[in-house]
Amino acid sequence: MDPLLHEPHHDGSELYVAESAPLGSPVRVRVRSSVHRPLTAVWLRTVEDGEPFFTACTPAAAEGDTIWWTADVRIHQPVQRYRFMLVAEDSFRWLNQAGIFDHDVTDAHDFTLSAYDRPPAWGREAVVYQIFPDRFARSAQADQHPIPEWAVPAQWGDPPIHQGPHTPLQFYGGDLDGIVEHLDHVLALGVDTIYLTPVFPGESNHRYNASTFDSVDPLLGGDAAYRRLIDAAHDRGLRVLGDLTSNHTGDTHEWFRRAVTDPASTERGFYYFAADGSHEGWKGHGTLPKLDHTCAELGERFRAVVARWLDFGLDGWRIDVANMTGRHGAVDIAHDVAREIRRTAEAARPDALVLAEHGHDATGDLDGDGWHGTMNYYGFSFPIWEWLRDPRRPVPSFGLPVDVPRRDGTAMVTAMSSFTASFGWGATATSWNILGSHDSPRIRTTTGSAALHHLAAVLQFALPGVPMIFAGDELGLEGVDGEDSRRTMPWDEPLAFRTRTREVYAELAHLRREHPALRRGGLRWVHVDADRVAFLREHPDETLLISLSRDGSELPELPEIERGEPLLVVGEGGVAPRARIWEVRV
Repeated sequence: MDPLLHEPHHDGSELYVAESAPLGSPVRVRVRSSVHRPLTAVWLRTVEDGEPFFTACTPAAAEGDTIWWTADVRIHQPVQRYRFMLVAEDSFRWLNQAGIFDHDVTDAHDFTLSAYDRPPAWGREAVVYQIFPDRFARSAQADQHPIPEWAVPAQWGDPPIHQGPHTPLQFYGGDLDGIVEHLDHVLALGVDTIYLTPVFPGESNHRYNASTFDSVDPLLGGDAAYRRLIDAAHDRGLRVLGDLTSNHTGDTHEWFRRAVTDPASTERGFYYFAADGSHEGWKGHGTLPKLDHTCAELGERFRAVVARWLDFGLDGWRIDVANMTGRHGAVDIAHDVAREIRRTAEAARPDALVLAEHGHDATGDLDGDGWHGTMNYYGFSFPIWEWLRDPRRPVPSFGLPVDVPRRDGTAMVTAMSSFTASFGWGATATSWNILGSHDSPRIRTTTGSAALHHLAAVLQFALPGVPMIFAGDELGLEGVDGEDSRRTMPWDEPLAFRTRTREVYAELAHLRREHPALRRGGLRWVHVDADRVAFLREHPDETLLISLSRDGSELPELPEIERGEPLLVVGEGGVAPRARIWEVRV
């Protein structure tokens, strides 16, 4: 008997929480317990206006080994917190989003219900594909685009320059029409959403140093090519997300140039200038002047940009450096900026998605009516990297001065539970499960093998959250850091596309589309040890069991869980890492 299987459980999914309700309304919640670990009582604890209140939960008749306890949470605050007291004999434990505790805990990880509108359903259920336009594909028209003066030209297939001053200047010339020509590849993976890194002009290959937000870079084909891409994607049932830098512009941006040349200009107030004329830049980089969102006119201009491109046809935005936006020294209006961007986006397109880049702990940034979710590095990527990293050699990290450590399965699950507990269920389910991006090492380099890479992909698609594939991961492309990871797609090498890795991604995307438990189900860990983990995704219509072994040892037996033939098999016999997904009865 695995003890985790019989622990009481609650999460924010449909099996445990009824539909959210407006302020003042009740929401029915329930807790699962087991006859094998009997409870004498369960109490619901809410906090209203800063004061705790307790409500007795009502037990139902046992369903097999399971007893359900129910109570109503009144939505008294816009973000209502609650937890459960589990009483057994003469003691009790607390159940919150981070797990079960036999000591008193703070309110920080309590469950949450929100009276705000939920994120768009398509954003929670998507499979996202990230494209770095300069490196994805060159169309026939690409040869007609001039090579800019700032560029260091490269031939398609050349290795990226990933250190030194030429790193942001190396130019391959990928364009938007090139993406259109390869949408069939994207569709074949089972992707339904494309996320493009910036398309505005900027004197770099990454274009995060925008010179304007009013037009698309002519090197990519301009506004007309953007129109063709969005229309072609929509015709195929794909959505398109843009990338917008809310924290800074480039030093060639039209706003900044006016601010520098005319200290009396309105635009001068858009940036942080010192008395000596110097300015604040992102992480000290003067070429990326930081925006001052306390300026009302900047807010109006920026909201106009958000709305304009959604009116043009975008389905939402990924907001670059969202964690720093609106924060500078004693100033912290990050929530106000997030709220205004989301409100503007939803006014332009009611089902718009607004997702934040956040490279570390997003605690406190995701409650309420701001960002719908985040790129979940610390709650997903880092724990996966640490459990599945190549044990034979050091692996570079992202944002840390040391290499990725290798940790066991218990540490992985503990880290995931700790970070996502602070997000709330809705934000966790909408946040992106990323195995890497244009800013980090590639997952194939981190794992060092296809077998471990495939396990990482299983976790990416099977855990709560939205899988985001960085273009090339499905081919096993490598990269030791973010810049090295921005390698060109090998379209002239057909064999590169005939790999088991590509099949695994397509199979996982198919399963996610066919099984609501993978899109909207809860999460219940049922086995965790150093080298093996197993968890259930529970939905009112079905329950799936996902088991993984990183060292090739036998998967956990869990004899109390009935299962038939697996829906997915990754890894075959021997000592190879392996994973299975089953539809089960508990």
